[in-house]
Formats: sequence, structure tokens, C-alpha cells
Amino acid sequence: MNLNGLNPKNFNRAVMLAIPHTTNWDLPIARAAFYLMQIPVRFTVKKEWMKFPYSLLAKPLGGIAIDRSPRKAGEERKSMTEAMIDLFNQNEELVVMVTPEGTRSYNENWKTGFYYVALGAKVPIALGYLDYAKKEAGVGMVFMPTGNIEEDMQKIMDFYRDIKGKYPENFTTDIKYDKKRKV
Repeated sequence: MNLNGLNPKNFNRAVMLAIPHTTNWDLPIARAAFYLMQIPVRFTVKKEWMKFPYSLLAKPLGGIAIDRSPRKAGEERKSMTEAMIDLFNQNEELVVMVTPEGTRSYNENWKTGFYYVALGAKVPIALGYLDYAKKEAGVGMVFMPTGNIEEDMQKIMDFYRDIKGKYPENFTTDIKYDKKRKV
């Protein structure tokens, strides 16, 4: 794959989207591409995955533990969004790679937690991609979320609409936010 798109210098705080996600190979390929672009991406895993023997694979690949335990006795468990905002608050430098589709299968309804993480942590959203048709990987755009999810998500949909995954039949933009989507 060729590396393309933006190569931001001093790129050290962001929510990095890794789209499309149509095969298990997308994670290591995206991780390798961002490594070659000198973007220090990490990805979140349950804290249990950071214990031996799983940690032997998760840590070197950039895994970072998510602890959703209650802050105090009697409190409810944190949401994934709250836990990720906490990670950003605890780390001066952190680029977290996420796959909003949430599955390698066809899914018209993306998860929007990444958006609220970026908004809450006051970090930009970076549009990372793997375009198998063009044999390229890169970062297409980096922007601060405005709080207007409809407009911001439309920007994201506009960017990803023509990107082709390894299995293009398993990828589509979000039906709720992509007003220009061809059905």
C-alpha cells in the first residue's frame, strides 16, 4: 500500500478513525501505515487484555487498557466514552484509533462515541483510511468537532463515501448522517 494524504507533524492528540473495517487485517495494516507515517496510534482494549499472556500481543501493537470501573463505591460503571475521555485527560500525548462501524460486517449505523470522546476531550478527529481499490492508506482530514454532530458527521461521510475496503460489500457510510448517500 502507498501512504497518502496528510502527514501531520507533531500529531500527538486525536481520535483517529480507521475506516473501512471489513477484515481482521485492517487493524495491523492501519497500525503499520500510521507507524510509517510516524503517527503514534494506540487502540483501546479491556483492561483484562493487558494481562499476561494477552499483553504479549496487545502492548506491542499499541493496546491501551480501558478501565470502566466505578470511580467510587456505589457509583455506576463508566461508559466507554467517559473512560476514553479520562485516558485523554491522563495523557498529554495520545492518538486513539477507533472503528466506528463497530464490526467487519455491513453496518448502516455507525457508533458515534468517538465523536463525543473528541468533543469531551477537546481533541481533533483524524480521518484515517485504507483504500484497497487505490492501494493506499493515509489521513485525509483532521478537524475539531464543533458540537454540531449532523454537520460534522456529514463531513466525515463525504470523505469516506468513495473509499473501498478489502471487502467493499461490507462497508457503507452511516444511513442517519449521510444525506448524499446513494441507496
